[in-house]
Amino acid sequence: MLPAVLYCLLWGFQTSEGQFPRACVSSKNLIEKECCPPWSGDGSPCGQLSGRGSCQDVVLSNAPHGPQFPFTGVDDRESWPTVFYNRTCQCSGNFMGFNCGNCKFGFWGPNCTKRRLLVRRNIFDLSVPEKNKFLAYLNLAKRTTSPDYVIPLGTHRQMNNGSTPMFKDISIYNLFVWMHYYVSMDTLLGGSEIWKDIDFAHEAPGFLPWHRFFLLLWEQGIQKITGDENFTIPYWDWRDAENCDICTDELMGGRNPANPNLLSPASFFSSWQVICSQLEEYDSRQALCNGTAEGPLLRNPGNHDKGRTLRLPSSADVEFCLSLTQYESGPMDKTANFSFRNTLEGFASPVTGIANASQSTMHNALHIYMNGTMSLVPSSANDPIFLLHHSFIDSIFEQWLRRYRPLREVYPATNAPIGHNRDSYMVPFIPLYTNGDFFIPSRDLGYDYSYLQDHDPDFFQDYIKPYLEQARQIWPWLTGAAVMGSVLTAVLGGLIGLLCHRHRRKRKQLSEEQQPLLMEKEDYHSVLYQSHL
Repeated sequence: MLPAVLYCLLWGFQTSEGQFPRACVSSKNLIEKECCPPWSGDGSPCGQLSGRGSCQDVVLSNAPHGPQFPFTGVDDRESWPTVFYNRTCQCSGNFMGFNCGNCKFGFWGPNCTKRRLLVRRNIFDLSVPEKNKFLAYLNLAKRTTSPDYVIPLGTHRQMNNGSTPMFKDISIYNLFVWMHYYVSMDTLLGGSEIWKDIDFAHEAPGFLPWHRFFLLLWEQGIQKITGDENFTIPYWDWRDAENCDICTDELMGGRNPANPNLLSPASFFSSWQVICSQLEEYDSRQALCNGTAEGPLLRNPGNHDKGRTLRLPSSADVEFCLSLTQYESGPMDKTANFSFRNTLEGFASPVTGIANASQSTMHNALHIYMNGTMSLVPSSANDPIFLLHHSFIDSIFEQWLRRYRPLREVYPATNAPIGHNRDSYMVPFIPLYTNGDFFIPSRDLGYDYSYLQDHDPDFFQDYIKPYLEQARQIWPWLTGAAVMGSVLTAVLGGLIGLLCHRHRRKRKQLSEEQQPLLMEKEDYHSVLYQSHL
């Protein structure tokens, strides 16, 4: 059945979201440092003629970052994206995208004026056809070349500062794998020197907003290539799990009986090839991952280092995380104590809130537990379990946001590790968004979680608020209609009463001997009709 679904889906796919837009990788674009492609709807840069956006200078925040990265001007990701582009599309209203051709999250329609709320569901609540469709979508994304984005094969310096472009096609799924690698790779300092203590999406405040944006872009990409505008990423609720209950051939792939490190041949994930997994080799060659297939997906859940990760997280662990009122604290890195972010990420104990470098808990615990491709941060997105896992992590982040309702200013503005300040643009995304842009409730971004709807006392009021507003606007009309109805009822009642009175007077004028012993048929029905009235 899945091959038939895939065959149908291959027809009519459209676009995906990602890093370097194909329209912006010519030597002219790179030398001029401008990425303002035309929108196909009117042919103007950024859809300017249609009021969608305009080509603007990139304005960087000058807020200082923390001391963890002591270099300047050695990494293309510093001051993103100005090493490559200092002019990009800035979209207006509800438009977004590298050419302002898409709708912001939570909006749809030809002019992006219609609001919508999609719901991410537990993967075990999906029907068999829904599960098959989800797996087919994953496989489609893995095997479909991104029509809009490419990956670089070298640094800006290796491209002779843009005069010698080096880019390559990549599949839609692998594009997101590559982005997750690129954001967390080591800094290449030249020669044989590297700097490992750097990550633009982990071990710091941006961990949760960055992955929130990442999942939304991935979700949007799947919606476009499939035409399924209601698609959402399911989540895996791993609280109190004793094993990997999604590691079956019906879902994310079971264990290969001949080799426990591989997936069962009955799962089509067993044919998947991973990319960006040979980090030491890239570092030794001072090279970027080039997207070449490097071998099968590895996974051996439960046969991990139990000294580092004793068990999967419990409900009590999650509740302790949610009890931490501070989003971030101290140095705002993996040594932070009593930090909700650091505890949820798994660098601090979910019992005490104290950072512990010898333990991997919460989010990190799942990566370690899988004992394979997913256990290495830069290449972990190769395993499709990554999506289900991070969808659930995002739901815990959402619970914290709803519980404490923090202002945007709660997110650190200065002195976070490089790339993690509130107004830092998130690497490696084009279009440009800051960490603070996604430190907001999921409903403001057009999605929710099924299990949070069931337990959120504010959901009913929040969800029907637009309808209540519409009712308020038409209330005067409804009131007027009710008054008119009352007047009409009174008038009709008066007319009927007058007719009845005249009829009784006419009958009194008849003498008893003139009255019939039985009513005529017409008179009987007249009285009966009046009694019904």
